[in-house]
Amino acid sequence: MDPALLEEWMMTILVSILIIFMAFIVWDLAKKSKAGRFGSFILFFVLGLGVAAFIIKSVVIGLIESGAL
Repeated sequence: MDPALLEEWMMTILVSILIIFMAFIVWDLAKKSKAGRFGSFILFFVLGLGVAAFIIKSVVIGLIESGAL
C-alpha cells in the first residue's frame, strides 16, 4: 500500500474519531454545567463549525489537486 494513501486514510479515520470524542466531551460539559437548550445549541454549533471547516478544507484541496479550481 502506498504510504501517502495510508496517511490520508488514517488522518480521515483518526480525525473522525477525534470529532466524535469531542462531541461526547461537549455533550458532557453541557450536561454537567446545566447549559440548557440554548447553551447546548451554541456549544454544538461551534463544534459543528469546526467540523464543517475541516470538511470544506478537504473538499477544496481535492478540487485544487484535480485541477477543477
